[in-house]
Amino acid sequence: MKEPIGIFDSGIGGLTVLKEILKILPYENIIYLGDTARVPYGIRSHETILKYSYANADFLMNQRIKLLVIACNTASSVSTEKLKERCKIPVIEVITPGAKSASEITENGKIGVIGTEATVRSGTYLRAIKKLNPQLRVYLKACPLFVPLVEEGWTEEDNEVSLMVADKYLHELRDKEIDTLVLGCTHYPLLKGVIRKVMGRHIRLIDSAQETAKEIMKILQERNLMNEGQKKGSLQFFVTDDPERFKTMGYRFLEIEIENVTRVETIR
Repeated sequence: MKEPIGIFDSGIGGLTVLKEILKILPYENIIYLGDTARVPYGIRSHETILKYSYANADFLMNQRIKLLVIACNTASSVSTEKLKERCKIPVIEVITPGAKSASEITENGKIGVIGTEATVRSGTYLRAIKKLNPQLRVYLKACPLFVPLVEEGWTEEDNEVSLMVADKYLHELRDKEIDTLVLGCTHYPLLKGVIRKVMGRHIRLIDSAQETAKEIMKILQERNLMNEGQKKGSLQFFVTDDPERFKTMGYRFLEIEIENVTRVETIR
């Protein structure tokens, strides 16, 4: 099927999910919506996040997409079930794939999860992991400053500021002797080097973006929704504010030039 995959995020973090999709599904057409006018979602109320998620999904559904990806951990933690009821197409979120991978890969049964305040407060990762294996011990930690660090481009593993912030957040997880850490925000994969340096090279990092891309391919195959063409798929980007900043910031995530960015002013 040539209909596009629709992806939405509160801003640019979901581009880590898009990057992984492009690696394994190069022939799929994709529409990405970044709600850059209302980022960040992590500090919003449950009701506000749900309202924004509805608007984003409705916009993409109007583009006649065949599958919807909630490429935002915060939105996934709040709106997944409601959007599955609202949309008549498959809806993929970024929490379950990461939780599943963590539960399968841990050896000592101690898993850490880092994310935004809203994601951690929701307890969605805790419930998802416990549902898979009630015996696992799960430790949650909000790391709100990680997002601005990424957006400033301070992602090198020897960056003093990033290392100091990471150590402040992560030392208690290190003390818990976890062996697996879920990166529960789509910005966080860009800080893998910093996180590994603070937590130790032995730590297993679960990149939800990678696991989500695998899940998307699985669903497309199971439902016969794959684009069977052999031509590189199209990419189309929509944002709710400042397309030029999105292009600049987006390059750090995708490592390719971003074109065809349209500002949308009608999302409510």
